[in-house]
Amino acid sequence: MRQALSGIEFATNPNLLVGTKTADDAGVYKISEEIALIQTVDFFTPIVDDPFVFGQIAAANSLSDVYAMGGLPLTALNIVCFPKDDLPLEALKLILEGGNERVKKAKAVVAGGHSVEDKELKFGLSITGQVHPKKIKTNAGAKVGHKLLLTKKLGTGILATAIKRGKAKDSTIDEIVASMIELSEPAAKAIQKFSDSISACTDITGFGFLGHSYEMATGSKVEIEIDSQKIPMFDNLLDFASNNKFMTMGNTTNRAYVGDSVEFAESVEEVYKRVLFDPQTSGGLLIAIASNKVEEFKTAYKNFGGNFICEIGSVTEGHEQGKISVV
Repeated sequence: MRQALSGIEFATNPNLLVGTKTADDAGVYKISEEIALIQTVDFFTPIVDDPFVFGQIAAANSLSDVYAMGGLPLTALNIVCFPKDDLPLEALKLILEGGNERVKKAKAVVAGGHSVEDKELKFGLSITGQVHPKKIKTNAGAKVGHKLLLTKKLGTGILATAIKRGKAKDSTIDEIVASMIELSEPAAKAIQKFSDSISACTDITGFGFLGHSYEMATGSKVEIEIDSQKIPMFDNLLDFASNNKFMTMGNTTNRAYVGDSVEFAESVEEVYKRVLFDPQTSGGLLIAIASNKVEEFKTAYKNFGGNFICEIGSVTEGHEQGKISVV
């Protein structure tokens, strides 16, 4: 996409606060001194068989971009590609119901949508959210000395492949589904509360943990250090990650995307690299925050209803091209 966008001269506007110049999670447009609109869109093919759960996951994934910018969602538009000759309309209804359930949970509303007939089922949403113009969080402002927090475990890509092949236990399926449908609203509310202490934020999705960390490092012109021993993983993940049969194409493309910008210590085993490059669906938020506010933030996050959160690394120094070190 970066190559496709290269050379295109988009219109400029002083009210466009976040646009195509950075690989950010959403666009942001200033409406007034108090309000800016966040706009994002995402859709994909099913990663689970249950249509209602697929709708929930797709909605939570789309909503995550708004939360990553420090905002809260307002409206949603459904995007549907549906093979009407191959699947019953009841399946589509369940997908839409699942998506609507998550949108309602986020205290937003579905305002409409668009559908096309397609040979391959796809579903997602376009989300409009709201944030104060001075409280926007992008992936391009991480400050040296700030700690990195992550709000969900890693491994959904590898484990989704295991599920499709009938190799995952029911307990594993339940764990990753619960994570993927979980909204990042508690994190967004905590981000708003500690806005002055948070320098950058992004959500972890298709480019994997290292792909999105790379975008934060390059956008912020810093070096990020990740502690491989603090990587939060789902149960039994390493068993699957050590087997080539469960590697996705995204794992390979994410490695190519990051390239030489990541440096691994000799002690970091290949299985951990696979986890860090694993493409995520509806992953957590990666938050850069002042070190003296970490514990207060964690407390606020849990008070707002958040479940999992851990410290996984830090911003160590300036770096013109951006760099990641995994130790």
